[in-house]
Amino acid sequence: MAQPNEEQPAFLRKHGTIAIITLNRPHAMNAVNAAMSIALQDAVDEFIADPELRVGILTGAGKAFCAGADLKELAAGRSLIGPDQKERGFGGIMQKLLDKPLIAAINGYALGGGTEFVLACDLAVMSDTATLGLPEVRHGIIAAGGGLLRLSHRIPLAIALEATLTGSPISPEAALQWGLVNRVVPHDQVLDAAMQLAEKIARNAPLAVQASKRVVYHGATQSDWEPEAWAFSNAEVRTIMKTADAKEGPRSFAEKRKPRWEGR
Repeated sequence: MAQPNEEQPAFLRKHGTIAIITLNRPHAMNAVNAAMSIALQDAVDEFIADPELRVGILTGAGKAFCAGADLKELAAGRSLIGPDQKERGFGGIMQKLLDKPLIAAINGYALGGGTEFVLACDLAVMSDTATLGLPEVRHGIIAAGGGLLRLSHRIPLAIALEATLTGSPISPEAALQWGLVNRVVPHDQVLDAAMQLAEKIARNAPLAVQASKRVVYHGATQSDWEPEAWAFSNAEVRTIMKTADAKEGPRSFAEKRKPRWEGR
């Protein structure tokens, strides 16, 4: 594999079975422009395609996670996504649910599109000095990257409305209390804490992890009593039970050894 180009506006670096994807416009607080959106999608596609990579971490270079849309680009009438990204949204992750888990390591400001990146991730570890928020209404626009759709699925409706209608920042304490993030840690421990969580997931059977993620997301939008929800879950169970990993798990337990996952 080619070495990551850390001069790109987003790049991927492999750490064993973990992919660390870095937003890399620190001079602009990692605000999103078309070049970053395209580079991020390229990194995400590399993560998806590499069978050795099981869990991804999304973080930012410098002091910010992502300050959202580059308003200078918007003011100039320039698009924030590449010409082939309309179906997936900016970064290639806003409208595409990945099979593999993706963790946000929120190292600093994550406003507007930055919060939408967090909401597009499955799990989140937040610095105790970071800030979330959807301030778009303060600039005469609305959150177009899924924030308005997803926030009310994560937190109570009244809280979601207050956050979006006022544009007020969301503190680490509030984010943890409302369940927007999984952990709040000291600033210098954000990436380490995200790595620990990723490694804990990566130790498990990869196909079972991916199937479990799909069923949880499907169940989040379906009643657990609906036949269609059970049909979806049962189909995933049948698929997983036919895999080599499904046989290896019970066998390794019976033999009192660590499982050797094959991902098939």
